[in-house]
Amino acid sequence: MAEFAVPHPRDVYGLEGQEAAEAAFEDARARGRLHHAWLLSGPEGVGKATFAYRAARRLLGAPPAPAYGTLGASPDHPVSRQVAARSHPDLMVLEREGPDGKPRKVIPVEDARRLGEFFSKSPASAPHRVAIIDAADDLNVNAANAILKTLEEPPPRGILLMISHSPGRLLATIRSRCRRLAFRPLELEEAAEFVRTRADVNVEESLRLASMAGGAPGRALALAAAQAIAVDDAARDLLAELPKVDEARALLLAEKFRGGEGPQAFALLFDRLADRLHDMATERANQGMGSLDRWAQAWETLQRLPREVEALNLDRTDALFAALTELKQAAQA
Repeated sequence: MAEFAVPHPRDVYGLEGQEAAEAAFEDARARGRLHHAWLLSGPEGVGKATFAYRAARRLLGAPPAPAYGTLGASPDHPVSRQVAARSHPDLMVLEREGPDGKPRKVIPVEDARRLGEFFSKSPASAPHRVAIIDAADDLNVNAANAILKTLEEPPPRGILLMISHSPGRLLATIRSRCRRLAFRPLELEEAAEFVRTRADVNVEESLRLASMAGGAPGRALALAAAQAIAVDDAARDLLAELPKVDEARALLLAEKFRGGEGPQAFALLFDRLADRLHDMATERANQGMGSLDRWAQAWETLQRLPREVEALNLDRTDALFAALTELKQAAQA
């Protein structure tokens, strides 16, 4: 599979499978009944950020472009060009990516506090001022409280679009002040077709990617870019060899944990191991193959370790071998 880059949502002008959400937002906009804050909720990769930028372009004055769907705008319109260049004076985006282009662990409170100042001003050149938070799940406690202050005093012509993959984790006071739009995964065939039209994958591979992503097309495309098929195959082989552990194979996989893409490679391998282990344990349970307590414990470790490694800056290779040791012990039990 050839390597390719997944476009940023601000550079995407189409959106598939979320017609209901777009229709609800456009209806509110057309009737002059726009809520000041919208919570865009659903699994990661279903199009929430793409929707946010589509809505932003329209709120900032780009005229409708029906060829691009309900909230579509032409890529050639000046508003679209300004949004793409991140230079529109009436658009503010809060995200984990820092000024240096590197991802941060959270969206810091300093960024969140700028939101109040942004909304305190009148629009410079557009009907509205628009802010996008991608994602609200990444706000630390102080940043979330700063956002709440803005929600408690909604600006006259300000619209806040908050993306959330896990809305249940947000402050209840934030959720209660937003109108919620739900975004759902596509059918596997639809998500697979989405990937096939954008990546060099065959039908079988596209279906595997769609299944791994739970029907989230953006997530499936990101998995394709991350060479997830090969990682999934490696996870399958590691589990199939238990209780034997192929240390040479593990060390080869760990080589990818270095550099800027290391955290993503580590998280992807553990995600595939956890999914494969879940399927294996379920099959054993259906066949009545004894206690599954040790397998459940190993699965929890695979779920937990990526978060701990990131939070505590632990060595990823050590974490992989610790997980493989636990899997070996579970297989021997």
